Amino acid sequence: MKRYFRIPHLPGSRLGPSDRTVDPELAARCVGPGREDDRVIVSEKLDGSCVAIVRTPDGVVAQGRDGDPCAESRNEGRRAFAAWVDARAAHLASALTPGEWLVCEWLVLAHGTRYALPHGPAVVIDGFASDGSRWLLDEVHRRAAAARLPIATIVHDGSALELEAALALLGDFGRHGASEPAEGLVYRVERGTLVAGLAKYVRPGKLDGCYLADHTGGSHVWNTWQDEKP
Repeated sequence: MKRYFRIPHLPGSRLGPSDRTVDPELAARCVGPGREDDRVIVSEKLDGSCVAIVRTPDGVVAQGRDGDPCAESRNEGRRAFAAWVDARAAHLASALTPGEWLVCEWLVLAHGTRYALPHGPAVVIDGFASDGSRWLLDEVHRRAAAARLPIATIVHDGSALELEAALALLGDFGRHGASEPAEGLVYRVERGTLVAGLAKYVRPGKLDGCYLADHTGGSHVWNTWQDEKP
């Protein structure tokens, strides 16, 4: 089962070969003119590996974006995530009921941005109920707190916000210890009890995976993070 779909880009965002741009109606709800009663939340976009903490009837498992077991991955970073989840299985399981899952950016390896993280290497970015419906961000944050995990920093929570203003709030290096320009932003539009959609902005010139060993032919570049107790 796929655990997370790729977020479409806002106009002006740096596109990759397989990326798509968000539909104009949702873009307008994000950056303006907006829609009355929408809640627009803008968070820092982090540059790591998209993974999921999935609650099963037997406990928690670590999966990749596509639902593949991280423990069986050929990727060293994904296997490290599986070991990290295993070491924290009890309190991670207590934050979720069977069928639910949290989506995280896993930041042990530098992909295209290096970090000296002021917290642990797993940062919650989203979450889902057992029926596959996306939680409101307040619920995501409640579950992240129960799991003792940090969340992607919110730079704005209110009405539609122009991209330039959101980038000014983010700052050059964001809030998660990036040692070079932050990757970008994620806009999330909520209305009542529903999530209307998400859109992202990636800074021009950002190079995907430029620090990974399979791109460079050398060794992985590891980020640093604060020690944490399982």
